Amino acid sequence: MIRLAVLISGRGSNMICLANAIRTYGIRAEIAIVISNKDCTGIKLAQRCGLPTQIIKREDFFNQAHQELAISDAINYHKANYIFLAGYMAILGDDFVGQFFGQLVNIHPSLLPALKGLNTHQRAIDGGIETHGVSIHLVTTALDDGPIILQASLPMQADETSDRLAARVLELEHQIYPFVLFGLAEKFLFLSPEGARWRSPLSALAVTPAPMRDLLAPSIIWPAPATSA
Repeated sequence: MIRLAVLISGRGSNMICLANAIRTYGIRAEIAIVISNKDCTGIKLAQRCGLPTQIIKREDFFNQAHQELAISDAINYHKANYIFLAGYMAILGDDFVGQFFGQLVNIHPSLLPALKGLNTHQRAIDGGIETHGVSIHLVTTALDDGPIILQASLPMQADETSDRLAARVLELEHQIYPFVLFGLAEKFLFLSPEGARWRSPLSALAVTPAPMRDLLAPSIIWPAPATSA
């Protein structure tokens, strides 16, 4: 059974999708703790779902390092195997990333390495790119960097707006993050400081719950052969 810590800063939609997928599909995982760095909608939603929560604000500590020490203490207390960032709006410090390197996972609304940072949907439109999407990656000390675990793409539409594009990408996010958790739980996916390794990725997709499979099958982008098996 995987024990998961989820770090959020906002509405927590990906956190709720993970919780719902665990319950609906019987994924062999549990959310051990939801941690936020501020009062936010996501914490209230987590509490309504009966999930353990903790708010660890930056302003309550002398510096970021002390705050992140409290976060790491909470993660370790709850014996989490992996930490999923789900809209955690802070750049993590080197010591924190180093402590959990290989266990720390982020979701980003672009096909990395393109469009790192914020406002990815409008930047995709302004840049005239033909394909946009979402990336799951291991976290490093660099912003929106680290070995790719999985990606999913979608074609840009002629009348694209930032809001419509964000909604379409969010639909992908809400299936790809639970699929990564499913892969970890069923031992199709292995993470380490060296990167991500998928065992029989097509088999993993074939046995995944239908709502995930149906949306992801035409759009999924597996990691490069060097990190896939």
